[in-house]
Amino acid sequence: MDIEIIISIIAIVVLLVFSAFFSGSETAFTAASKVRLTAREKEGNKRAGLVNRIREQKDRMIGALLLGNNLVNIMASALATSVLMHLFGDAGVILATLIMTLLVLVFAEVLPKTYAFHNAESMAMRISPIIRVVIVVFAPITEAVTFVVRLVLKIFGVDISKVGAGSHLELLRGTIEMHDGQGRETKDQRAMLRSILDLAEVDIEEIMIHRKNVVMINIDQPVDKIVKEVLSSPHTRVPLWRDNPDNIVGIIHVKELLREIIGVDGEIENIDISRISMDPWFVPENTNLYDQLQAFREQKAHFAIVIDEYGSFMGIVTLEDILEEIVGDIDDEHDEKMSGVRKLSNGSYIVDGDVTIRDLNREFNWGLPDEEYATIAGLVLFESQMIPDVGQSFRFHDFQIDIVRKQRNQITLLRITAPL
Repeated sequence: MDIEIIISIIAIVVLLVFSAFFSGSETAFTAASKVRLTAREKEGNKRAGLVNRIREQKDRMIGALLLGNNLVNIMASALATSVLMHLFGDAGVILATLIMTLLVLVFAEVLPKTYAFHNAESMAMRISPIIRVVIVVFAPITEAVTFVVRLVLKIFGVDISKVGAGSHLELLRGTIEMHDGQGRETKDQRAMLRSILDLAEVDIEEIMIHRKNVVMINIDQPVDKIVKEVLSSPHTRVPLWRDNPDNIVGIIHVKELLREIIGVDGEIENIDISRISMDPWFVPENTNLYDQLQAFREQKAHFAIVIDEYGSFMGIVTLEDILEEIVGDIDDEHDEKMSGVRKLSNGSYIVDGDVTIRDLNREFNWGLPDEEYATIAGLVLFESQMIPDVGQSFRFHDFQIDIVRKQRNQITLLRITAPL
């Protein structure tokens, strides 16, 4: 065999090896987990840090690897065509196409990419110094190619400089949804992680305790009656009002009241409720949960009065309410489990109208929307665009909803049948 043909065959094999290297490198650098690489970098792994720095300039990295891959593939194909034409004449073109397609597909694409995908972090760290040199060497060409591509796209009205890399928040949400498993523990973990990301998108008004459900005490009552009401309440903090329930003048804490009772030797009539009560903290109803959580931490507070844009009393919100949005219901000996909801033997649910959709979605893994309303009664009013009568049935978002009880214009009880 002619020595030139032997050298050409050796060159083709070497070029295929380079092609496999570039293909595998591209997959390794794109599939490597940023989280694990960052963790290793913080542990002192310099190679992991180098991979992260290379990935920060993704355009240059991909451009250099694609340039190298195409360069060696074209060279290998050209040499194979030359060799086979020398051996078989014009038929060598067809043979070269078939043989090189098979070799490139198996040994330069599928095989290295498969290996790189399953060993992405380790491979990326091993080859990172070589890839850095490749990027530097090919930088002038890749920059020129990028400029031409952007220019051509701009002619057709596409400006990729305005296209971001995507929302990191959405990427994080996608990662959470990929947290596999059907067990209760896994579902709870997914729910908590979703809730943390949702804190900035949920307003206080969606989770607050509505004013009609707030335990409040008239401060103008006799002291002994106030003490009795405070101690009989299941809550440790109780709002105090004067003249009318909208005029909240203070917050009484059970612990402070007990201290005062001890301080006056049990002579309740000597207690000054105004003196031991705390000033109320008013927050607007459109404050999001993330901001309110930060405010609770800064103020070292646990309790706030919610008001609307006109300053009217709307309800209360506590630190526990926000924490429950993350971890689910935190029940104590005074709490009812999923208050306002009762499951029937046929699988449907009897639900109070003021139960929030967020609580239902969390408890039963439903997907009812809550952008325009907070409660299940609000959903019916919004979707039906009417005040329904008892006995009417509706089907919204694949849920069967029957009106069971109504008080004046307020829907107080519903029966919900979830889709199968």
